[in-house]
Amino acid sequence: MPTDYLQELRPFLNEQMQLSALPTKYKKQLVAFHYLATRIPEETQFSETEINNLLNNLTTFGDPATLRRELVEKQLLYRTKDCRVYQKADSIPPLSEFLAKYV
Repeated sequence: MPTDYLQELRPFLNEQMQLSALPTKYKKQLVAFHYLATRIPEETQFSETEINNLLNNLTTFGDPATLRRELVEKQLLYRTKDCRVYQKADSIPPLSEFLAKYV
């Protein structure tokens, strides 16, 4: 794991590197969303149930709908118009570039 993530997310990660809470500060939330996006397998299509299960495995606080919505809004995850298929974005920008876009 890059040190950028560790410094920002250490208080929010458990021993299995799962997010145990979503940070309240916006910048740290962005870091958390980017971190989650990097843990989604490349070139794999997921149903809504499958992406929810994946997000639940990457976190411990049980709110996949919020995470899914934020990942889509931040263009880290794409979904079809009918919301039936989800896929990781083809290109995830470096963390610094991603933060610069939203902060």
